Amino acid sequence: MWMYLAVFFSALAVDLIPVIAPPAWTLMVFFLVKFHLNPWVVLVVGVSGSTLGKYIFSLYVPKIADQLIKRRKREELEFMGKKLSQKLWQSWLFVFIYSLTPLSTTVLFTAAAIAKVKAMRTAPPFFAGKFVSDAVLIFAGRYAVLNLTEIEHGAFSAKGILTIVVTLVVAGGFLFVDWRALLEKKQFKFNFRIWK
Repeated sequence: MWMYLAVFFSALAVDLIPVIAPPAWTLMVFFLVKFHLNPWVVLVVGVSGSTLGKYIFSLYVPKIADQLIKRRKREELEFMGKKLSQKLWQSWLFVFIYSLTPLSTTVLFTAAAIAKVKAMRTAPPFFAGKFVSDAVLIFAGRYAVLNLTEIEHGAFSAKGILTIVVTLVVAGGFLFVDWRALLEKKQFKFNFRIWK
């Protein structure tokens, strides 16, 4: 029983980090395989921990945003976050779909927190999206770990390395996109000067 608590608090802890952190599903796979846990219980407990972590994250980020992020980027994130304040079904659909992607949800929750978007607009669709995406990742990760010797030869293929690089570029790029220019003026620009 206590190992499921470890899964919960591990997922909660990584989703409290205000920068890109290791994804919670990797910790879930570790506990699942190491301690032979029930994958469905790990999934429910882990995603619940992640959701609570993102909720707490959204409470404290506005307090530290002034010290970490430049005013222009903060205003841009606030503008993006206000887009989540439109119709409930639209914001839920956006957060759900975004949570299905491999992109970091830290940027999304930072924007929502700075814009003071209520957790009801982000937490339920985040839970649903993460439940689906983490289920796929947990079962795939479990399979990979249990069959490591068979897939070891293909792990460092050019395709595998390219996938990792593209994922990092997309996740990093999302943080540096000038969202105000894109949403207001339909101009696609990057702004790499966001930190104080």
